[in-house]
Amino acid sequence: MANIMIVDDSKFMRSIIKDTLLETNHTIIAETDNGVDALTLYNDLNPDLVTMDITIHGRDGIQTIEDIKKSNPDAKIVIVSALSKTTLQNSSKNLSVSAFVTKPFKKEDLQKAINDAL
Repeated sequence: MANIMIVDDSKFMRSIIKDTLLETNHTIIAETDNGVDALTLYNDLNPDLVTMDITIHGRDGIQTIEDIKKSNPDAKIVIVSALSKTTLQNSSKNLSVSAFVTKPFKKEDLQKAINDAL
C-alpha cells in the first residue's frame, strides 16, 4: 500500500492514526509532533501521503502544508484536526489538501479519506 507520515502533537492521537492505517496495510514511515521536523522528514523520506494536524508545535500545520506544497505541489496531505473544516475555510489560507477529517473520527472515515486521497 502507501508509505505514510503522521504529524500530530498528541502521541495518543498518532497511535490511533497509526493503528487505524496499519489495519489497511499502509506503512508508517515517520511520525512527528512538530512542523519543523515534519518538513525535514517529508523532504528526506518523500512519503506517499501525510496526515497533518493543524495545531502542532513549532511551525503550525498550515505553514507546514504550505512549505510541503512549495517543494512538491502534488503532495498528498490529509488534514486530521479538531478544528472544523469551516473554521479553516474561513481563515485567510486556501489550503490545497486531499481530504479533511475532523477529530474525533471514526476509523472508517479516516481509512476512506486516505484511500480516496491515494
